[in-house]
This record gives sequence, C-alpha cells and structure tokens, in this order.
Amino acid sequence: MKTVLMVAEKPSLAQSIAKILSKGSCSSRKGLNGACSVHEYMGTFSGQSMRFKMTSVCGHVMSLDFIGKYNNWDKVDPAELFSKAPTEKKEANPKLNMVKFLQVEAKGCDYVVLWLDCDKEGENICFEVLDAIEPVMTRPYGGEKTVYRAKFSSITDTDIWAAMSKLGEPNRNEALSVDARQELDLRIGCAFTRFQTKYFQGKYGNLDSSLISFGPCQTPTLGFCVERHDKIQSFKPETYWVIQAKVFKGKDSPLTLDWDRVRVFDREVGQMFVNITKTSKEAKVESVSKKEKAKQRPLALNTVEMLRVASSSLGMGPQHTMQIAERLYTQGYISYPRTETNHYHDNFDLKGTLKQQANNPFWAQEVKALLSEGLNRPRKGADAGDHPPITPMRAASEGELGGYGGTWKLAWEQACLYYQLWVDQICFTEVMPWLGIPVEEAMPVCERGDVFSVEEVKLVERQTCPPDYLTEADLITLMEKHGIGTDASIPVHINNISQRNYVTVESGRKLKPTNLGIVLVHGYYKTDAELVLPTIRSAVEKQLNLIAQGKANYQQVLQHTLDIFKRKFHYFFDSIASMDELMEASFSPIAATGKPLSRCGKCHRFMKYIQAKPSRLHCAGCDETYSLPQNGAIKLYKELRCPLDEFELVLWTSGSRGKSYPLCPYCFSNPPFRDMKKGMGCNECTHPSCQHSLNSLGIAQCVECEAGVLVLDPNSGPKWKMACNKCNVMVHFFEQAHRVQVALESCETCEASLVAVDFNKTRSPLPDGETQHSGCVFCDPVFQDLVELKHATMRHPSMTRGGGARRGGRGRGRGRREKKPKDKMAALAAYFV
Repeated sequence: MKTVLMVAEKPSLAQSIAKILSKGSCSSRKGLNGACSVHEYMGTFSGQSMRFKMTSVCGHVMSLDFIGKYNNWDKVDPAELFSKAPTEKKEANPKLNMVKFLQVEAKGCDYVVLWLDCDKEGENICFEVLDAIEPVMTRPYGGEKTVYRAKFSSITDTDIWAAMSKLGEPNRNEALSVDARQELDLRIGCAFTRFQTKYFQGKYGNLDSSLISFGPCQTPTLGFCVERHDKIQSFKPETYWVIQAKVFKGKDSPLTLDWDRVRVFDREVGQMFVNITKTSKEAKVESVSKKEKAKQRPLALNTVEMLRVASSSLGMGPQHTMQIAERLYTQGYISYPRTETNHYHDNFDLKGTLKQQANNPFWAQEVKALLSEGLNRPRKGADAGDHPPITPMRAASEGELGGYGGTWKLAWEQACLYYQLWVDQICFTEVMPWLGIPVEEAMPVCERGDVFSVEEVKLVERQTCPPDYLTEADLITLMEKHGIGTDASIPVHINNISQRNYVTVESGRKLKPTNLGIVLVHGYYKTDAELVLPTIRSAVEKQLNLIAQGKANYQQVLQHTLDIFKRKFHYFFDSIASMDELMEASFSPIAATGKPLSRCGKCHRFMKYIQAKPSRLHCAGCDETYSLPQNGAIKLYKELRCPLDEFELVLWTSGSRGKSYPLCPYCFSNPPFRDMKKGMGCNECTHPSCQHSLNSLGIAQCVECEAGVLVLDPNSGPKWKMACNKCNVMVHFFEQAHRVQVALESCETCEASLVAVDFNKTRSPLPDGETQHSGCVFCDPVFQDLVELKHATMRHPSMTRGGGARRGGRGRGRGRREKKPKDKMAALAAYFV
C-alpha cells in the first residue's frame, strides 16, 4: 500500500488538519525529535486507498549563515561578507533534528502534500522540506507527479477539504525571492553591524546597547521615528489669538461659539474684532445648515490594518499582536492572518461566516436580525491576489481565550471589525464604542431667528503645537506607504529597534528615539543618506517581488543589490569619522566610564567594570577591553588570580536562584586551550590543575543536555549546588554542609566523580552523629534524599553552545530519560544505568 506524507508548518496545525481529513479517526505518536507528532490514518488519494501520515515542521527547517570561519568577528574583514564569504544552509534549530526527523518519516513514502502557510515564507519552507525528504522517498515511475501543494486560508472543514480537492504545486519563484531577501539581509546587515559595533563599542562606554545593528529595513524604520523627533525639536511655536464667545438662551447651559475666521496671528486685529463684538448684547441665528455626518464601515481587515488597530485601540505591540493572531489561526478561530487583501470576492460565503457568530453572547441578537433582514455587501477594497481578509471563523468566549495575554481582546476586535461590514440599520458603534461620535460633537437644537444672550466675549492667546511622536500605528502606515518590509516582517523591524535601545515605547504606544538611535540616524544622514532613507529598500522590495512573479532573475537581482551596498559600505568605512564626531558629542570615552573592579594581569592596575550594555572590563593602562558574560551581575571573586595570566578572577551570577561561575577576563576573550571556545568561564576550562577549572570541579555529564557537565559551584555554600556548564539544569544538595569537595575517585556504577561532604554537626543526616561522608551524588543511598533537580531562573546565551571538554573518565552512562524528571534523588538516579 502506498503512503502519502503531509507536512504542515506547526504541530498544532498538523493536528487540526489531520483531525478534519481523518474525520477524527487518526492515531497519533510523538516523532523522534519530541517536538512534532505524527498523525496516521487510512484514506483515498487519486482514487486509491492509501496510508496517510500527517506531521509538521516548526517554522523554517533551515537558516542561512556564513561558513564557520566567517562568523569570527575578530578575524574577518566585514567587507568580505559582501562577496568572498561563502554561505551555507544550516538547520534553523539543531536541537530539533528536523532534517533527520523528516527523513525518517518520509522514507518509503510515495507522495508528499505540503500544507505550509500560504505566503512566500511558506513556499520557501516547502522547498526546505523537499530538499530533506526527496532523497529518501520512493522514486516515481515514468515522470509521475509526487509533490503537491495545498492552498488554504483557514482551518475549517470546508477550507481544508477544498484545499485537498484542488492540490497544486509549490511556487519556486516565490521561494527564490525569500532566498534573495535572506542573503541580502544577512550580508548587508552583518557587514555594517559588525563594523560599527566594534568601532563604537571600542571607543565609548555608555552606549547601552549590546549590538549596534544595521538592517536594510530596520534602519529606515528607525529613520521615520527620528525624522519625527527632529521635527518636534526644531518646531518653533507661534502665538495666535482666537475670539471666544459664550451665549445662552433661557435656562439652558451657556454655549461656546467657534469663530468662523478660526484665528489671527496679529493681536491688534483680534482685539479690533473683540471690541466690535462687545457692542452687541444679543446674538441672533441668521441661518441653520444641517449636514448629515456618518462614519463609514471599515474595509475588510488585512494584516497591516490589524496591526494598526491593535496598537491604537488595544495598546498591543505589533510583535505581540502577530503572535496572538497566529495562535488564533492555528486554533481555527480566524482565517490566515498574513494578507494584503481587504476585499471579499463576490462568491465569499458572507452569510455562512456570519452564522458562526449567531450564538455569541455579545451580539447574537444583532447578528440574527441581520441574517433575517438580509446583508449588504461590504465596502470594496483592494484584492492583492493572496488570501481573503482576516475573518472570524468560529465564535469564542473569553473563558476559552483568556489564558494568553491579549488573545481575547484581539479576537473580540477582529470579530467586531468583521461584524461591522454588514451592519446597516443597527449602529455598529454600539459594538465598538471607540468608533462612536464624541458627545462634544452633538449640537443643541436651534432655528433661524433664535436669539441668544451674549454672556462673554474675550480674546484668547494660544500657541501652535509641535507634532507628537509617532505611534506604532503611524509607523506601520509609513512603512506600508514606502514599501519597507512585508506584512509579516513589519512587526519584527519595529520590535528590533526597541530591543536595540534605539527607541522606547512611551504611553499611548508612542515611539521616542533614544540618544543612540538619534545619533545613528543623524550619522547616516551625514555619511550616506540612502542608508536610512526608505527609497533604496523600497526599490529592492520591488525587485524581490519581480523575482516572486518570475519577471526578474534571482542571481542578477542579488548581485546588483550587493554591488550597490558594497560600494556604500566602503564609503561608510572611509567616512566613519563624520559619524564619530556626533558620537563624541553624545557619549563618554570608554576610559572615562565604569568603576574599578579587578586587576589587569599585564599592568596590574585596576580595570574598570562597565555595566552599560554590553558589560565589559576596560584597562586604561593597556588600552584593552575584555568581554564578559551578559544578563547577570559581576563581582570580584575572592581576589584570586588565574594561574595562566595573573588576571584577577571575577564571578558572574544570574541571581540567588540562578547560576554562577568564576571566569578569567583574559581567558574569556582569548581561549588558552584548543578545545575551548571564546566566551567560556572557569567551569568550562580544561586546565589540568587549576582549582577553579572543569577538571577540578566537574562531577558528571548533564542529566538533560548532550554536551554539558555538572560542575560544583564552590561559592554556593551553605546552599550547595552544581550546575550544567551548557544548559540551565541545576542540582541542589547538602544544604547547611560546612564543605563540599570533588574527589579524585569516580563512581564504579555511573563514572561520576565522588564528592566529600563535611556536614554541620547539629544538622548532619549521617547516623551516630557522623559529619563526614564521601560518595556518588547519584548512587550513594546516604545522599538520596539530599539531592534536588531544578532549573536556573536565567539562561545565559553561551550555555546554548555545543562542544566543550569533559573530565577524563567522568560522565554519565547511557541512560533512559523521563519526560518530566521529579525533584528527588530517586527520579534523578533514573537518568543513569
């Protein structure tokens, strides 16, 4: 019997699609990577009975990166990244073993149906999946078609079955346009980022940003924010005058009248009009004109409008909004949330979609009335040829969605916007009050000839006001207008400029540029304005779209764009002094920053600890800077020195419930042994005899990760612990013991190093008042109830790297792993044979 492999973009999506196509009769199992499940059932395909296997990836299978040696910032000229540096596709998340997982499931399969998200990124992932599985699939006979692409916009029975009945092919051109964007962003972004990060962080100590990044889309996005800031700063207020008159009739409240002329900028002219007006005691209504004012129903919802409304009405950031929208989509509550279209086709089932809301407790009555009275067609928008507008696919309650921050608010918002499209006699502003007409716009009833008594006439002085900072909604509008980013990437670029400390998000979701963001943009304007203006990126986006449409050659577009930016990079490199002048005026030299902490091993003077991102140590005597681990606190470590270079050791800690380890500042930046990498502390150092090294303090291979070693934290007493030097696993043991030492001997059962413990006499768990005992942390029965497995509260970036040395002959055996290890020793010992 033949087999059909089906692949979706996310595990939850695969489960939903399999449930629909199998009519609920599929069996499920976990895949070898633990992250993706496989759902199997019997069905028909091309008129034949076949076995179906539905599984998924977790987003992109592969990512683009430079080959190993070109990732070394210290040894590679950034200019080489434009052409000389070869790139390669690497697994996007090596821990998932996605390629191996796909190959295991695809082996012997006859057909594949790709259920990836229906946008350009989805098409790109299609070919990543095919590259992995086609070599192991059954070879087709006589040119038989074996690769199919499903196109769908929502996770409903109707849409999924319709997609299955009209399978197409993946679009190679759209996939190539994504490849081109990835390579351009990688080469251009890395070259500029590496150069300006090293240049400015080496000179200034208070930039407060771990990465001075540049991005072809990110930088113009920041440019919009700084442009508005500059307008605010350069604004010069002007004084003007208005006439303010108050009138009343009978017992009615006074009415303030607006001046038909609005304002004057000459006070004497304004005073002249006031003097004339003051001679009258009554005001007579000469004419009454009534103009009906109505709010138009909004267009159907596309991605950009969703991001705008979520930010302006709900106070939700674009990145957060997209995360929630994707979650609502995969759970079947809304249609695909990435679309440029805001127009419903004539054959779209409006009535059927609205019926889904007929039992919603918030607007069921209005929906039923609309269904019985008939629907008006929604306003006509633009059809971008991708997906239908974002539409509620089924009703939801706050109880169903309230567990994830903002989910209910966004679901409500989208349902309301959709519902508005058909409201006619029923006022839609009752459902969405923030779109209602303000009370102050209501006028009292008056007729021609009515007479009002004049209560007061005065000249009021006012000043013109500067524009406000851009809101996220304003910025999204500008990015869409100028073609910066895509509907999927716009939230990422806005999030990036915030994370890089280029802007801060103020009250009302306003984006206020920081000093660093302002100086960078002004510096780009001073050296090469096109680096920050939206024009060049907009032109590149148009070229990428031509690749997607099959109207432009992928390689030619790529090479032409890289040539332009390579020339710009060289000019920027030669002109960096002009940007540096702005930096000097805003930031302090690195030698004048920080507080003395530890002694340099070369000149023996105190080095200064710079806490601003990225935290580092600087020796003014040697004019050298040394990197440190980030996202934690640094303090002097007992005034102890490294035996290799005489630098005083420092202790990095992530908090009382987190990890800590000592490190030598020089060794951290300059690995002393071949098997060590840059950025390793003493807990990974393979020095054969140093009392702080892995060789002296390592106990056993980590119980969870493949590469780590559990290392005793000698500074943790009296709440002793050992921690993995790669991942965030921690083991707490021997609380209140006087001393814990790692012995030279190893356990005969699991090969872990033995530990010698000297317990507190009054709290010793040993029999007969004994205080000293040596044994294996994992196997010794005396230690069983004294060991507790936990996870650190923080995870340091360096802990994710593989590799690293282990103590000879020490490490755990091949053991079975429990899915959720318990805290006590009995569960911990189950990791070992």
